[in-house]
Amino acid sequence: MQIIILGANQVGSSLAETLANEANDITVVDTDAEKLRELKDHIDIGTITGEASHPDVLERAGGEDADMIIAVTESDEINMVACRVAYSLFQTPKKICRIRSSSYLVSDKLFGKNGIAVDVVISPELIVSSYISSLIDLPGSLQVLDFADGKVQLVAVKAYYGGPLVGQEIRFLRQHMPSVETRVAAIFRKDRPITPEGSTVIEADDEVFFIAAKNNIRACMGELRRLDRPYKRIIIAGGGNIGLRLAENLEQRYQVKIIERDLKRCAFLSEYLDKAIVLNGESSHQELLLDENIEDTDVFLALTDDDEANIMSSLLAKRLGAKKVMATINNPAYVDLVQGGEIDIAISPQQATIGSLLTHVRRGDVVKVHSLRRGAAEAMEAIAHGDKASSKVVGRAIEDIDLPEGTTIGAIVRNDEVLIAHDDTVVESGDHVILFLVDRKKIREVERLFQVGFSFF
Repeated sequence: MQIIILGANQVGSSLAETLANEANDITVVDTDAEKLRELKDHIDIGTITGEASHPDVLERAGGEDADMIIAVTESDEINMVACRVAYSLFQTPKKICRIRSSSYLVSDKLFGKNGIAVDVVISPELIVSSYISSLIDLPGSLQVLDFADGKVQLVAVKAYYGGPLVGQEIRFLRQHMPSVETRVAAIFRKDRPITPEGSTVIEADDEVFFIAAKNNIRACMGELRRLDRPYKRIIIAGGGNIGLRLAENLEQRYQVKIIERDLKRCAFLSEYLDKAIVLNGESSHQELLLDENIEDTDVFLALTDDDEANIMSSLLAKRLGAKKVMATINNPAYVDLVQGGEIDIAISPQQATIGSLLTHVRRGDVVKVHSLRRGAAEAMEAIAHGDKASSKVVGRAIEDIDLPEGTTIGAIVRNDEVLIAHDDTVVESGDHVILFLVDRKKIREVERLFQVGFSFF
């Protein structure tokens, strides 16, 4: 596909690298010539220097031939105008727009062909706050991913000494839980992927991805680790868009405090939120954290725009007694440094956003994509179409499907029924098939499996 990406920021750059590695024709537009030069030295793409919303710039970027425009600049207004220009001048088939301000998201009438001509709106703040909320609702999880409208979840947990299944082969999972259907989709051991087989032994400290119906997730987690008690007390450091949306999501179910340094923003937060307590101050001040009983806090969340501030306040909170700390980290190099040490979970807003963007880029009828392991792996939900003559998956048992190496089918959702995948499970037309790929280079092969004949949806 010919894709124009507007914005060479971290989201745009990461997306360009991901899509270029999948043999797409990528052009990136940005006003920063130096940033574009560095990006072009790193990956094989085209670059255009200029304002992303200007018609002549979009024309030079190949707007007339583009299959898709993805507008992810830091300006909502530039992103929206660029999509409108692309539609009006070039009739670009698909236009994806990143919107950060909640003011633009209050009405569906604003977008669509009769509005700003945006086909897909991506809100990073909504994505990240929803992602964090899932982690809080499922204590002990490292990652929680929804598929099939929430009927199925893929959950990552760290296996601990003493877990019933730790030190045993995966095939004994069914003996431990005869009434629960689940499947281990992947194992990462010291950051190295292991394709699970019946004889694979789960070791302590393994990062285990398993898939099950949502109602069975906690039972599965109990096989790998001692279940954490449900959280009650939450402190959020940072009252920006992510902090606000998360506090709004959590305040009816948890005791939430939010620390914000800007006094005017504090006034806004206190008016907007119903139950959350808003505190004016620095989240890295020891006295403030002690005054707010940090030692009794179940989860401390550092969600400011400053990576260093998030890291330092998280380390301080953990040292002062917070039971679990999470932090948003924008710099990819920092994520691997801090994840799993004093900071329990490092959250990359870019990777969460890119996963949502990839849902709309994938070939075949792909309805959900999650980027995993800082972009190294991917989980996707694809709908099978056709029949045995026109499809490479429909009418075939899973053991007979030519899956690329490192790819596993974890579950199938058929109407409202969740089927955990077994070798003899036969895929039917209309099934939602949930796959896990430890090697993202195999994505094109997986996409081709779900294309009917020579067309794609």
